[in-house]
Amino acid sequence: MDSYPAVEDHGLIGDLQTAALVSTDGTVDWFCAPRFDSPSVFGGLLDRRKGGYFKISPEGVEYDSKQLYLPGTPILITRFLSADGVGELMDFMPVAGERPTDCHRLIRMVRIVRGTMRFRSECRPRFNYGRDPHELDTYPDGEVFRSPGLTLTLNHVGFGETKVGPEIRHGEGGVCIFGTFHEGDYGGVVLETGSPDPPRPISTEEVRDLFVQTRDFWRRWIGRSRYTGRWRETVERSAMTLKLMTYAPTGAVIAAPTAGLPEQVGGPRNWDYRYCWIRDASLSMSALLRLGFTDEAVQYGRWLGDRLRNAREEGPPLQIMYRVDGSPDLTEEVLDHLEGYRGSAPVRIGNAAAGQLQLDIYGELLNGYYLAVDYGVEMTHRAWLRVVRMIDWLCDNWDQPEDGIWEIRGERRNFTSGRMSSWMAFDRAIRLADRYGRPADTTRWASARNRVYEQIMARGFHPGRGTFVQHYETDLLDASLLAMAGSGFVSPQGPMYLSTLQAIDAELVSDSLVYRYSPSASPDGLAGAESTFTLCTFWYVQALAHCGRLDDARLTFEKMLTYGSTVGLYSEEIAPTGHQNGNFPQAFSHLALINAAMTLDQFLDAS
Repeated sequence: MDSYPAVEDHGLIGDLQTAALVSTDGTVDWFCAPRFDSPSVFGGLLDRRKGGYFKISPEGVEYDSKQLYLPGTPILITRFLSADGVGELMDFMPVAGERPTDCHRLIRMVRIVRGTMRFRSECRPRFNYGRDPHELDTYPDGEVFRSPGLTLTLNHVGFGETKVGPEIRHGEGGVCIFGTFHEGDYGGVVLETGSPDPPRPISTEEVRDLFVQTRDFWRRWIGRSRYTGRWRETVERSAMTLKLMTYAPTGAVIAAPTAGLPEQVGGPRNWDYRYCWIRDASLSMSALLRLGFTDEAVQYGRWLGDRLRNAREEGPPLQIMYRVDGSPDLTEEVLDHLEGYRGSAPVRIGNAAAGQLQLDIYGELLNGYYLAVDYGVEMTHRAWLRVVRMIDWLCDNWDQPEDGIWEIRGERRNFTSGRMSSWMAFDRAIRLADRYGRPADTTRWASARNRVYEQIMARGFHPGRGTFVQHYETDLLDASLLAMAGSGFVSPQGPMYLSTLQAIDAELVSDSLVYRYSPSASPDGLAGAESTFTLCTFWYVQALAHCGRLDDARLTFEKMLTYGSTVGLYSEEIAPTGHQNGNFPQAFSHLALINAAMTLDQFLDAS
């Protein structure tokens, strides 16, 4: 199990249709093609022996490695430092465009900065999560891996320009390329998916052109950011991470590019997050909107509109999550031939939570839409009709037990956070109708909003504890209550919220890190425990700022930044050891970082 790298020891690269993780030892151990939610080609992160990998690293020498991103881009540079020399591995994926395609390129180039180093490039794909066989065909300029569902082409780049040519070995369905590089040498490979052509010689000049195009695309994109606050580099890295998790052909935003990474090593809480959650994506768009990125919100709005237009006549207007192309089938299955990350089985693909009832999605969606219109996104007549249908449905359905924001797999509950989000949905819809004169039964909506408010105050606030609680049938706390501070539901400096925050301080906060809730005290239908939840810690920062505890808020935020990876990425959770757990990187974590930084900036500037 020691052969598995830490979750945080990875950088993310992508082309806006799929993505790959590259570890600090130069291994691509997670890559799905042709889409985020396609089967894996390299899945060594979930099984070192059966998952497949693509490693480029120094051969026969002890070295230290460091990772960084080329500033203003997701072009990843892994530096190898040894007594004999310093080498750099550059990994990137040219942007694939806005039309779905099976053709994707992963470019891996080595450059020697100083001295001499011998490198080993080992490509061993395992198609369809390691379930499909493949054939290997060799050519003078590369290799082709053929499986029933996908073809990979490995093109050699620039080895003829080095002082010593490469040594190539084939076997066991893979290829190893050995090359000795001297100072100034430059060479590598271009991996292509879905190419019908045999490998061809690719010049370093062609790779440099692709590099420039990729670099310039990302620098133009991040240059549109309006953020000029205290944590600019950190915020912009999170924005690029959210963009990397956006499927350009539709505008859908995935929750994370990985599946099966555990919330606790060795535990069973291992889920597939390569899909578009309505909640997570709406919150991601809200964060990007606050930075000035409106085009992404427009495209996501179109994707949402298609989901609402195609909704069934009966039942909720939206499923809680979809595939990136909008299809609703997310049948969950277990890959029992894979051992899981560091033995954390079962490995699941698909997600059975897609059939859950989570009422909070409507509040996050409407709050995001309200913000988008405020930032200049057009509110079309068709979009408004969809809002009306959704809110009319919520009027009839808000008062029922649900599965909640944390997707419990036990008994449905009357969650306070879900009710609060329903209140927010009604509130934002009424504001839109009134501000822009749109037709709606706002009298009915206001009546529903008032009933939700009165119910939460009567049943969601525990008089004995003097705090808001997780759900109506308990006296336990839940970190989702922190989000009340920015919702407008209660005053963050009023006694009801302050007493709740004080209780969360005492029961859910551990040296600034925040647990979602206590699984042992509040059973959620799942075995095992979990770590502190990164989203909740950033919510905590915002809550502290809203309550006027600015010194605590800033210290908590700065502490949280120390838990990020060396390239500024965050997974779902932080273990007691400080290591990251769960799927990586996580949209929830990065959108919350952006919101916390902007909220904290606002209060610090005003203080």
